Amino acid sequence: MEDLERRKQRHIRLVLEEDTQTSVSTGLEDVKLIHRCLPEMDLDEVDTETTLFGKKLSAPLIISAMTGGTEQAKSINSVLAEVAEEFKIGMGVGSQRIAVENPSTEHTFKIVREKAPSTLIFGNLGCPQISKWSVESARRAVDMVDADALAIHMNALQEVVQINGDVQFRNVLKKVSELTKELEVPIMMKETGAGVAFEEAVKMEKAGVKGVDVAGVGGTSWAAVEYHIAKKLGRKDRETLGTALWNWGIPTAVSIVECSRSTKLKVVASGGVRTGVDVAKAIALGAEAVGIAQPFLRKAVEGVEQLKHEIEDMLREFKAVMFLLGAKNIEELKRIPLVITGETSKWL
Repeated sequence: MEDLERRKQRHIRLVLEEDTQTSVSTGLEDVKLIHRCLPEMDLDEVDTETTLFGKKLSAPLIISAMTGGTEQAKSINSVLAEVAEEFKIGMGVGSQRIAVENPSTEHTFKIVREKAPSTLIFGNLGCPQISKWSVESARRAVDMVDADALAIHMNALQEVVQINGDVQFRNVLKKVSELTKELEVPIMMKETGAGVAFEEAVKMEKAGVKGVDVAGVGGTSWAAVEYHIAKKLGRKDRETLGTALWNWGIPTAVSIVECSRSTKLKVVASGGVRTGVDVAKAIALGAEAVGIAQPFLRKAVEGVEQLKHEIEDMLREFKAVMFLLGAKNIEELKRIPLVITGETSKWL
């Protein structure tokens, strides 16, 4: 268990200090929003509220899953949760595997619901664990944070690069289907930076899943994170593999369209979303909400006020863009016309 805790701490450090971003873009720059010079409304008429998995949010924004299991992670989760509650936005915890296996670390996750008693919270387990664990283990993860939904993260890319990675992904959908029938909360499948194609989205929906976080290419690369670990440990084989797969996957913009057009799943867009303009583009493409991790992590380690300023800026941008598009609410934003150019247009 000590090795798992050490790996968690190493991941935080690498994401903050090393180059772990993809050089391939999200594709959102190819999405052109049409300016309305006559928006025919006042700025204060713009309503950014939405509802996701039964919880009302002040804006379609989620602090994406990041960490847990260590004292540093507890401190970070405390800041993230406090701010999520204040702004009435969603939050996902990091993988709870460590706490399910070692209950003494549960407090690093429980702090989230303590600090955010009313807002939308996602529990989190990985595919390799889901395929082997009992329903009761998944229920423990949900109960640990009083989760409104359970995210099951799909990190095949990270695991295949990671030294001694867990690459047991057989029968995942079968187990997920079982969980959708047994758990009291909805399940959202969540990629971790490589995107989701429509074929998998359709399979998820048939299995009873209610949402998908596409987490496409364009943000943090977990192949890159594992590359840095392998390099430090002198594992040339994994270092080479990490380099080869650094930019692997489907761009975020493409994943949003593929999943929203082919299913009725609640689509969460993450993977390189960095601005309020990006948020508006993601919603206009078909997402119900947007998830952001690394930029918020950077601010969270600085403190509550720094994170609050970051979110305030993003929400101000988002509201301004809605005004300039003539979209009074989220439903109107979903229906605005778009122009899609460049590489993204070739995918679609």
